[in-house]
Amino acid sequence: MPKNLYLYTIVAALGGFLFGFDTAVINGALPFFRDHFELDKVMEGWAMSSAIFGCIIGAIGIGRPGDKYGRRYMLKITALLFLISAIGTGMATNITMFIIFRIIGGLAVGGASVLSPMYISEVAPPKYRGRFTILFQLSLVVGILAAFATDLALINTGINNWRWMFMSEAAPAILFFSLLFFVGRSPRWLVRKGYFEEAKIVIDEINTGSDNNQLLEEIKNSIDNDVAEHFKYLFKKPFLRLVIIGLLIGMFNQFTGIAIVMIYSSDIFRAAGFGTESAILQTVIVGLTNLTFTIIAMAFIDRIGRKFMLLLGSVGMTIFLGIFSYIFLFDIGGFMPLIFMISFVACFAFSQGAVVWVLFSEMFPNNIRSRGVAIGSFSHWVFYAMLLFLFPVIRKSFSDNSGIGYVFAFFAVFTFISFFFFKKYIVETKGKSLEELEKDMLK
Repeated sequence: MPKNLYLYTIVAALGGFLFGFDTAVINGALPFFRDHFELDKVMEGWAMSSAIFGCIIGAIGIGRPGDKYGRRYMLKITALLFLISAIGTGMATNITMFIIFRIIGGLAVGGASVLSPMYISEVAPPKYRGRFTILFQLSLVVGILAAFATDLALINTGINNWRWMFMSEAAPAILFFSLLFFVGRSPRWLVRKGYFEEAKIVIDEINTGSDNNQLLEEIKNSIDNDVAEHFKYLFKKPFLRLVIIGLLIGMFNQFTGIAIVMIYSSDIFRAAGFGTESAILQTVIVGLTNLTFTIIAMAFIDRIGRKFMLLLGSVGMTIFLGIFSYIFLFDIGGFMPLIFMISFVACFAFSQGAVVWVLFSEMFPNNIRSRGVAIGSFSHWVFYAMLLFLFPVIRKSFSDNSGIGYVFAFFAVFTFISFFFFKKYIVETKGKSLEELEKDMLK
């Protein structure tokens, strides 16, 4: 396999690492900056969810710049935003300043969530596209785990420990920005802009052994500049159906409750009776589980396909979410919350965690891919923000831990419903070129 293909995908996947790190590092820092800024539950919810409003803007707003200036150039911009956010959040002197820099980080996360998997899907050969695009999710999971481990390592560094937790993100942001100068531009973007010779060079670098002239012609034939340039076509046949499916995928992905688990897991473990350090340690275990089953998913995604993994995961997650809900509704203590949270995360990592970002980057035709992925990601972040803001408020409305139980019962119901949605509306994408997929998706 071409070495350049590994280079291009790994560098782009660093956007996923920063995505995961930025969204998860706040987990362990929460009790410390909450005390520092003396936040009530409403302000805590705003501080925790503020970055996600940046994600929403970044996701929906990155599509057109990504089309105009290219995926690689805009990834450089996101790297700089990650750096600014890391330093600014860590040095914040008041909650307003803290929230502003978290929103800037959110802009970067939203942009990376669209551009990184899309770039990888546009450079990877069909046979390996699933496992290469899943590198984005793997990097995201590694970023989450790295954030949890960093929080744990810095917990005893004094009253400013939360500042160092946030500023630790600066190093990978600088690395990401630097390495982007060593990768080529997306061949499909180059074809759309008329840079056919450069596109052929990139295709030859990453698709050795293929009929690259034929591939170049297929990409050329798939481009309709009128559709590509005008937003109105997204809301007309045959593209409207894909846009609606993308919006619903984003919704169902968040209604598994994974955001609550990854952001509030240390608080949930504290509610179950564990101390702060023990709760953060168990959060690291959750992160390791997420990583392990994402790696397992990489071995299967191009074999058994995206759709089967989604269906299998929906069944498993429904069962474990239901049990987790029961544990908190009836106040069952001990290590039961950890066991069933790990079981849920394993199912999520193998299914939706591995598949959703791959599916977003594959399901939209060349003419609307950037904007289509942006809309799917936009839906993901809208529901993410809503849940992160509401969770502490809902918890406060109950005098005991039953609020956590009711929330996870809600997630169990929607995850059960998602099984039937995926079964009816998801088209299998494994093993086909992006141009071949257009015919299946637009039927």
